Amino acid sequence: VQLQAFGGGLVEVGGSLRLSCAASGRTFSSYTMSWSRQAPGKEREFVTALTWSGRGIYYADSVKGRFTISRDNAKNTVYLQMNSLKPEDTAIYYCAATLSSRGLTTLSTYDYWGQGTLVTVSS
Repeated sequence: VQLQAFGGGLVEVGGSLRLSCAASGRTFSSYTMSWSRQAPGKEREFVTALTWSGRGIYYADSVKGRFTISRDNAKNTVYLQMNSLKPEDTAIYYCAATLSSRGLTTLSTYDYWGQGTLVTVSS
């Protein structure tokens, strides 16, 4: 599966942004999808994941209550709605996919990655 993330940009503190990740392939609905991010000078970190069934949702503590992951299997797209953005949310955001059902908050579990989209939160 090939992934392409888009929707990043510059937003003010407290603002909102929605990222999208479009996937190719007819088996998109079988994959668990995730978002991770990498801030300047830091390691990439897990943000959120959503299983193929939609019944399993995982969030990093730093984004709980502010970010929401969703998917539209008919459009082969996963979304990340980001609200109440903070300067520390500034990062390149990546979407990823896996067929695994374990270790979904671990980045090495994911086999397919998009190219990333930059989110900058200005204070």
